Amino acid sequence: MHKKDKYDFSAFGRAIKEARENMGWTRERLAQEVDLAPRYIMSIENNGQHPSFQVFYILVTLFDISVDQFFYPRKNIEKTTLRRQLDSQLDKLDETDLIIVAATATGIQEAKEAKV
Repeated sequence: MHKKDKYDFSAFGRAIKEARENMGWTRERLAQEVDLAPRYIMSIENNGQHPSFQVFYILVTLFDISVDQFFYPRKNIEKTTLRRQLDSQLDKLDETDLIIVAATATGIQEAKEAKV
């Protein structure tokens, strides 16, 4: 790999910021959870700072982010980050909640089919 081929972590930073905000966490809260400085989190999110492998691992597992989207952007990803996060949210619901979610998904699909 040539020096100019250095990986751009900007997309990763944006994904971390989006996941953090979706959880309603501040940078300070995230920094406290993972024992890092808030400024370091800000640099990752806004400037594409290259995290250590350990920090990368902690963040992707904490937010259940698929790394395939970053390493294989042209591949058809089986489960996107959003899909993984939604799966994680669904795991926290009881059967009654899942019935409501399933009915909502069915309604969305039927509405889309009616448009066609």
